Amino acid sequence: MKIGVLSDLHIDTNGKHLPEGETFASLLNKQIKKQNIELFLIAGDISSDYRESQAFLDELKQLSGIQILFVPGNHDYWSRNNGETDTKKIYDFLKNQPESVLERPYIINDEWAVVGNSGWYDYGFADHEQYNELDFEKMKLRVGTWQDKRYCDWGQTDLEVAQWMLDKIEEDIEKVGDRKIILMTHVVTHPKFVVTLPHRIYDYFNAFLGSSSYGKLYEEHPNIVYSVMGHVHFRKTFFADRVQFICACLGGKKHWPTKSVESELLNSMFTFQLPEKATAD
Repeated sequence: MKIGVLSDLHIDTNGKHLPEGETFASLLNKQIKKQNIELFLIAGDISSDYRESQAFLDELKQLSGIQILFVPGNHDYWSRNNGETDTKKIYDFLKNQPESVLERPYIINDEWAVVGNSGWYDYGFADHEQYNELDFEKMKLRVGTWQDKRYCDWGQTDLEVAQWMLDKIEEDIEKVGDRKIILMTHVVTHPKFVVTLPHRIYDYFNAFLGSSSYGKLYEEHPNIVYSVMGHVHFRKTFFADRVQFICACLGGKKHWPTKSVESELLNSMFTFQLPEKATAD
């Protein structure tokens, strides 16, 4: 089975760069067809409104005819167009969509499964000598504000949400038994995906890029083979301790080496092939 991976499409802010007559779903579908992709994983941040993100998923699924799996990013929990203020209500809406793996692992076959959720940031990748938990809870450094402060309201602290998400992943891993796992989160779970410190800005803002506490998943569950994530707008993959880490973000135009949306979709997408199941002679 050939699997495609992408995240951080931000179709609302990137929409002005589309060729005439195209949508992000139509361009992505062309690549799915051209590359014979059979399962497509999207690791969040389709747009900054949950209903627009879901409409994109509906369109892509209809065009491609293949299974699309999705975990929401922090932007997908926003409701800039619809005015919803209860983030857990948005979570429940997205959880109940057919593409979601929130609290519902996807069983590929007897050997493989996709497990995951958005994850949330636990401040662990920031500089804790300069800043403390109260500093991070403000989500503001000088003139810069982390925008989840405006658009997300879980009714809990970030650390509580991060732990809740981690607990859900643990529960879902148990559901798939001894299958090999493709783990998908939105936030990053490995320090190689955050900005190297010291850094005058990211000494603070690394706090909101991922969760260092999720690192224990790989130690406790050796059946995790792939770990897909997004959020940081990096395009990078590497192996560490038997796990292939994959971050395949389209990101914003300022991250693009070319001016073509179609080229950047191709450049940012990552594909891999699951090995065929061995059969007895």
